[in-house]
Amino acid sequence: MDTVIQQSVEAQLVAAAPRMATIPARLRYDRTEPFAVTMTFPARSTLEGVEVTWSFARDLLTAGLTGEAGMGDVRLRPHGEDQVVMEFHAPEGTAVVRVCAEELRRFAARTVALVPPGREYLHLDLDRDLALLIRDTR
Repeated sequence: MDTVIQQSVEAQLVAAAPRMATIPARLRYDRTEPFAVTMTFPARSTLEGVEVTWSFARDLLTAGLTGEAGMGDVRLRPHGEDQVVMEFHAPEGTAVVRVCAEELRRFAARTVALVPPGREYLHLDLDRDLALLIRDTR
């Protein structure tokens, strides 16, 4: 069984210009990190010219499909019936994109099929994580 799910999505960059640029992005879920998903934007679509990856809670993704979710660096909210607005806040500024809600639903459903909610603990390697924490304190 696969341990990683990846899915490409098209994100529309919300900007002051009347026409929104469409940029590719990649969603990723790894069952060895069962509480998190990542969204990566390629270098050509970022102001810094480097690939940018945002990590956020899987629960945040699923909550953002039906209502406003998030208080920190990543925030989501439905936009009509067919899109979700995703905000990414950093010290350098804020990026806002719209993504097809159905693509996010499909991705979320695949993560749930791989690791059902409430069963994430079965995929954690607590001994490894504890060893990493202890190593960093020495």
